[in-house]
Amino acid sequence: MRLLIKTGIYTLLFMAIARVLPNMFRIDTVATAVIASVVLVLLNWTVKPVLHIISFPITFITFGLFSFVISAVTLELTSLILGAEHFYFNGFGSALVVAIILAICNSIINSFTMDNFQKRV
Repeated sequence: MRLLIKTGIYTLLFMAIARVLPNMFRIDTVATAVIASVVLVLLNWTVKPVLHIISFPITFITFGLFSFVISAVTLELTSLILGAEHFYFNGFGSALVVAIILAICNSIINSFTMDNFQKRV
């Protein structure tokens, strides 16, 4: 259930960010956004923890800011898997900006949804 919610949130965020930043980030269709969000959720579940373990020393030195670079790498991997004609970043800097926006939006959304979820349980 949680993976479906994350997929839906990423789909909406991808569509909104692509609309707000058309020169930096492009998605062809809503179906591409759904597929990209599924791929990103799977990469975040499998590859991202390994990258965090490998890069722990530099993440520690940068007080956790290197986590944004790891998120940008997973977004670039998503673009590589889907193909640049469907899911495209203008460069690594664009992927980094999108990763920062996704992190901010996810923290805001999680603060609202987790508070409501914990009150119900």
